[in-house]
Amino acid sequence: MSSAAQRWLGTVVAIQANYYSVQLDESGALSEVARQQAERLGEVACESVSELAGESLVFLCIRRSLLKKLGQQIMVGDRVTVEELDWQGLRGAISSVRPRGKFLDRPPIANVEQILLVFALAEPALDANQLSRFLVKAESTKLATTLCLNKRDLISEKQADEWCDRLSNWGYKPLLVSIQSDTALPADLIAALSEKITVVAGPSGVGKSSLTNRLIPQQNLRVSAVSGKLGRGRHTTRHVELFELPEGGFLADTPGFNQPDVVCTPKALGEYFPEIRVRRAIAACQFNNCLHRDEPGCVVRGDWERYEHYLALLEEVIVQQQQVLHQGEAEATEKVKMLEDGKVLNEPRLEAKKYRRISRKSRNQAFQELCLDLSAVEDLEDLEDLEDLGL
Repeated sequence: MSSAAQRWLGTVVAIQANYYSVQLDESGALSEVARQQAERLGEVACESVSELAGESLVFLCIRRSLLKKLGQQIMVGDRVTVEELDWQGLRGAISSVRPRGKFLDRPPIANVEQILLVFALAEPALDANQLSRFLVKAESTKLATTLCLNKRDLISEKQADEWCDRLSNWGYKPLLVSIQSDTALPADLIAALSEKITVVAGPSGVGKSSLTNRLIPQQNLRVSAVSGKLGRGRHTTRHVELFELPEGGFLADTPGFNQPDVVCTPKALGEYFPEIRVRRAIAACQFNNCLHRDEPGCVVRGDWERYEHYLALLEEVIVQQQQVLHQGEAEATEKVKMLEDGKVLNEPRLEAKKYRRISRKSRNQAFQELCLDLSAVEDLEDLEDLEDLGL
């Protein structure tokens, strides 16, 4: 098989401008093929490629023009077919994109299987409302969620037990770690990440990049200290990138954010609270459209910790829904455009037909009508001249 005809499967691990970093499957076999290709080019090329034996091969690829014409967008995490491989320069071209599984639009990652939600128990102090909001956002993705609480060494045993009991009532079993002082990370955490694409999420400054550095030491991601004035972390991760785990699978370190938005319908919001799911599994509310506020026969309303937070979020999503309905009644002024790197851009929508180019047929018709109008005016002027002469 010629080099131009070879096709390999891989995973897009990063995107920069119009270039895609693709990590190919079966890296050991690919290294052997690369060595054979390099032998044909000379000893120098053979030595440079043979150093890659046993390592993952990442090729810098472009997107085929046909994919661009078809409007096929490529996201981090996509499974793609790569061809025309340059083994010496590690270059190639993406010819096709496999169908996606689940994907996130913020951050834009395809084929995600779970979320690793990281929070700090101290420095910055753990905010229950912020944690609850992140958990609701994670539940809305329909992905499995693992909660990891960092900086275990900065609180007492009593405080740690209190947080575990509190979160157990929420429906979660957190993993408590200390990335700085633990000699080894929990085996449960390592097993949960193996052979999966996992998104690391959480506010800034809680240790997401430090955790990634412990899981994948060779990456050495940049970290920063917590701001003393604001009491929260500074952003250190600037873009989405997948990192291969030693046990298999990928870890996506994403830009941190402090308050994720919760976008859903008022009826769907209740499904994102484990406490509500448990109560509804035992008994059903009297009304199918019950929002668990003041409706009669509601089995959810009661004395549980996050009920007030549920009501606050419910009012928020109701306002969102009203705004969407109001915008739907008025003419849309913006349109959404997805860029090649997966980012979403809102552009102003042009008024219908106002900026369209007039067709040649329409211009000819308008010209003919103008000529007829001018002819009629000339005939009228001739008639007026005859009347002045008394003819």
